Amino acid sequence: MQQRQLGHAGPLVPVIGFGAWPIGGGMGRIDERQAINTIHHALERGVTLIDTAEAYRTSEKVIGRALATWSGPRDQVFLATKVRSDDLSAGHIKQAVERSLRSLGVEELDLVQAHGWDVHHPIEATMDAFQDLVDRGKVRYIGVSNFDVPQMQVAWNRHPFQSLQPPYSLFDRGVESSILPYCARQQIGVLAHSPLAKGLLTLRYQPGHVFPADDERSRMPRFQGDAFRRLTVQANALNAWAQERGHSLLELAIAWVLSHPAVTVCLCGAKSPDQVDDHIRAAEWQLSDQERRDVERVLQE
Repeated sequence: MQQRQLGHAGPLVPVIGFGAWPIGGGMGRIDERQAINTIHHALERGVTLIDTAEAYRTSEKVIGRALATWSGPRDQVFLATKVRSDDLSAGHIKQAVERSLRSLGVEELDLVQAHGWDVHHPIEATMDAFQDLVDRGKVRYIGVSNFDVPQMQVAWNRHPFQSLQPPYSLFDRGVESSILPYCARQQIGVLAHSPLAKGLLTLRYQPGHVFPADDERSRMPRFQGDAFRRLTVQANALNAWAQERGHSLLELAIAWVLSHPAVTVCLCGAKSPDQVDDHIRAAEWQLSDQERRDVERVLQE
């Protein structure tokens, strides 16, 4: 598994990270034993960065049970979690991190991130609270998620941080104009989430597919009606381009994200060992500059 450095003077981490939203039930119910087996398989294959969050339902507890029954060493696992953005007060941050430590069964977290911008609490106090956790040995690194450039700059001015976690995929490219260049300049690591656009870039779902009520996609406009059909047409065109080169659409989607020079890790949610293997295989394809230009043309057709 290829590794990259996370931020300025940060640790080496695998380019494929395990996104733990699906195993918490956010994209439909999953059997806990299957979830644990999937985590074990990911760790054994070198996907040793696991990203979860306070808001990811049962995710942290499932990961904790998986780690408790894994035969490998804890120091090989990089654990990242996030404090929910509706309350980034110092008091809640402290409580949330203590709960995460208990749920995950560890004494220190590798990375704690603000899950989003909190309009009710000043970011300066939030960053002070995060830094206090570092000073007390509860957390190694701090980061932010879903921040824009002005928000990152305010946070950075208070305390430089290690990473940003933004959405980035072939269908979600808004971060390319300013956010990724800013991260590159500041040497902020980028943990790109949702590289498969919640499954749109897998061809597993076609227009008319009905998602169960407990699946977040049942409430997303892009999985409904004309928007769903339009994106499916684009996905099929991208798949044809990838197939001509001996690859799948999923492989193209992940390789595309990793080919951006500002990206450190591609966070891929998995519900099965086979899906983990698909993600690892995708990371082996290193897109050339010409291939990126060719993909751009396909997207514009």
